[in-house]
Amino acid sequence: MEEILGPRLYSCYNCRNHVCLHDDIISKTFQGRTGRAFLFSHAMNVVVGHKEDRHLLTGLHTVADISCSDCGEVLGWKYVKAYDISQKYKEGKFILEKAKIVKENW
Repeated sequence: MEEILGPRLYSCYNCRNHVCLHDDIISKTFQGRTGRAFLFSHAMNVVVGHKEDRHLLTGLHTVADISCSDCGEVLGWKYVKAYDISQKYKEGKFILEKAKIVKENW
Protein backbone atom coordinates (compact mmCIF):
# COMPACT_ATOMS: atom_id res chain seq x y z
CA MET A 1 0.00 0.00 0.00
CA GLU A 2 2.83 2.41 0.80
CA GLU A 3 4.18 2.12 -2.75
CA ILE A 4 0.81 3.15 -4.20
CA LEU A 5 -0.13 5.95 -1.80
CA GLY A 6 3.32 7.33 -1.01
CA PRO A 7 5.07 7.45 2.31
CA ARG A 8 3.21 10.34 3.98
CA LEU A 9 -0.54 10.43 4.29
CA TYR A 10 -3.31 11.30 6.70
CA SER A 11 -5.99 8.99 8.06
CA CYS A 12 -9.30 9.39 9.85
CA TYR A 13 -8.52 9.76 13.56
CA ASN A 14 -11.40 7.45 14.45
CA CYS A 15 -10.79 4.39 12.25
CA ARG A 16 -7.44 5.03 10.47
CA ASN A 17 -8.98 4.96 6.98
CA HIS A 18 -6.60 6.75 4.57
CA VAL A 19 -8.21 10.04 3.50
CA CYS A 20 -5.53 12.33 2.00
CA LEU A 21 -1.91 12.63 0.94
CA HIS A 22 0.53 15.06 2.49
CA ASP A 23 1.64 16.09 -1.00
CA ASP A 24 -1.90 17.36 -1.73
CA ILE A 25 -1.79 20.07 0.98
CA ILE A 26 -2.33 23.52 -0.49
CA SER A 27 -2.39 25.43 2.81
CA LYS A 28 -2.14 24.76 6.55
CA THR A 29 -3.57 28.14 7.58
CA PHE A 30 -7.30 27.43 7.43
CA GLN A 31 -9.83 27.40 10.25
CA GLY A 32 -12.30 24.55 10.74
CA ARG A 33 -15.12 24.03 13.22
CA THR A 34 -12.76 22.55 15.82
CA GLY A 35 -9.67 24.69 15.19
CA ARG A 36 -6.89 24.51 12.63
CA ALA A 37 -7.59 22.89 9.29
CA PHE A 38 -5.70 22.09 6.10
CA LEU A 39 -6.79 22.81 2.54
CA PHE A 40 -6.20 19.81 0.25
CA SER A 41 -6.45 19.55 -3.52
CA HIS A 42 -7.78 15.98 -3.27
CA ALA A 43 -9.33 13.61 -0.73
CA MET A 44 -9.97 9.87 -0.92
CA ASN A 45 -12.19 7.39 0.87
CA VAL A 46 -14.66 10.12 1.82
CA VAL A 47 -18.37 10.57 1.20
CA VAL A 48 -19.52 14.00 0.05
CA GLY A 49 -22.78 15.10 1.69
CA HIS A 50 -25.51 17.50 0.63
CA LYS A 51 -24.59 20.96 -0.65
CA GLU A 52 -25.52 23.98 1.45
CA ASP A 53 -24.64 27.65 1.59
CA ARG A 54 -22.55 28.68 4.60
CA HIS A 55 -21.18 32.00 5.75
CA LEU A 56 -17.53 31.24 6.53
CA LEU A 57 -14.72 33.56 7.62
CA THR A 58 -14.01 34.43 3.99
CA GLY A 59 -17.62 34.96 2.94
CA LEU A 60 -20.47 32.97 1.48
CA HIS A 61 -19.63 29.56 0.00
CA THR A 62 -21.59 26.52 -1.13
CA VAL A 63 -20.03 23.57 0.70
CA ALA A 64 -20.73 19.91 1.39
CA ASP A 65 -19.56 18.08 4.50
CA ILE A 66 -17.18 15.18 3.89
CA SER A 67 -17.28 12.04 6.00
CA CYS A 68 -14.99 9.06 6.32
CA SER A 69 -16.26 6.30 4.02
CA ASP A 70 -15.54 3.63 6.66
CA CYS A 71 -16.83 5.05 9.97
CA GLY A 72 -18.93 8.06 8.89
CA GLU A 73 -17.02 10.60 10.98
CA VAL A 74 -17.36 14.14 9.60
CA LEU A 75 -13.80 15.24 8.78
CA GLY A 76 -14.39 18.61 7.13
CA TRP A 77 -16.01 19.90 3.96
CA LYS A 78 -15.64 20.31 0.22
CA TYR A 79 -15.88 23.74 -1.36
CA VAL A 80 -18.42 23.49 -4.17
CA LYS A 81 -18.82 27.18 -5.06
CA ALA A 82 -17.26 30.44 -3.93
CA TYR A 83 -19.23 33.62 -4.53
CA ASP A 84 -16.33 36.05 -4.07
CA ILE A 85 -13.96 36.14 -7.06
CA SER A 86 -10.92 36.11 -4.75
CA GLN A 87 -12.09 32.80 -3.24
CA LYS A 88 -12.68 30.89 -6.51
CA TYR A 89 -9.40 28.97 -6.06
CA LYS A 90 -11.10 26.95 -3.29
CA GLU A 91 -13.74 25.45 -5.56
CA GLY A 92 -13.40 21.66 -5.72
CA LYS A 93 -10.90 21.64 -2.83
CA PHE A 94 -11.25 19.96 0.57
CA ILE A 95 -10.91 21.20 4.15
CA LEU A 96 -9.84 18.52 6.61
CA GLU A 97 -9.74 19.50 10.26
CA LYS A 98 -6.41 18.83 11.95
CA ALA A 99 -8.15 17.35 15.01
CA LYS A 100 -9.95 14.80 12.80
CA ILE A 101 -6.93 13.38 10.94
CA VAL A 102 -3.73 11.64 12.02
CA LYS A 103 -0.39 11.19 10.29
CA GLU A 104 0.46 7.77 8.88
CA ASN A 105 3.82 6.51 7.56
CA TRP A 106 5.86 9.50 8.77
